[in-house]
Amino acid sequence: MADSDAFDSSKLGTKEHWDTIYEEELNNFEEIGDEGEIWFGEESVERMVEWVLENIPSSSNPSTVEVGSGNGTLLFALAEAGYRVTHLSGIDYSSGAVKLAKSIAMSRELHIAFNVSDFLQDDPPPLPYMEDSSDGVWDLILDKGTYDAIALGIKDENGDSPVVKYPGRVDSILKPGGFFLITSCNFTEEELKAAFMKETRLDYQYALCNRGRLSSKTTIALE
Repeated sequence: MADSDAFDSSKLGTKEHWDTIYEEELNNFEEIGDEGEIWFGEESVERMVEWVLENIPSSSNPSTVEVGSGNGTLLFALAEAGYRVTHLSGIDYSSGAVKLAKSIAMSRELHIAFNVSDFLQDDPPPLPYMEDSSDGVWDLILDKGTYDAIALGIKDENGDSPVVKYPGRVDSILKPGGFFLITSCNFTEEELKAAFMKETRLDYQYALCNRGRLSSKTTIALE
């Protein structure tokens, strides 16, 4: 695996950067109805939704949380694909992102839960139908670019990136038999497998690599 610490810290890994981005996007939505940028593009959203449809039927009503949900595009796509909105949750450490996602959800009349939460520090808030927020409550955890952004965060005094905490956090909240589906443009299939399979009980299930002219994206699923 390429060491995640090999990445230099960047503004893309700071909360201040994303607060600024989403404040601007929220203003744009309120003024002209622009829902904001789809990070990694619509193709990545479609690819992830297709995988979920093929592997986790909507009839099973999976409890689903997206880490770093941004403007909510991926969760809205799942709702449109037939997944129960009361079982969908998005978390983001940027309050601006959460405000934007809630505003878009309201405009679409989709009652999806969006909450401000720092995944590396806090468990995602339980959904109303859940009895508690104990470990292992989520059937599906989604990530579209958040792992990449965290890898660009400020390193600690030992030179470690904050992303080293991420695999263990996934492991702690995923139900036995649940799935973690991630799309990355900074890490290869082998790098993602090594990072998560080394630090968690997860097993590799699937990969789809799309290497275009301008960028490469890798989506993998672990169970």
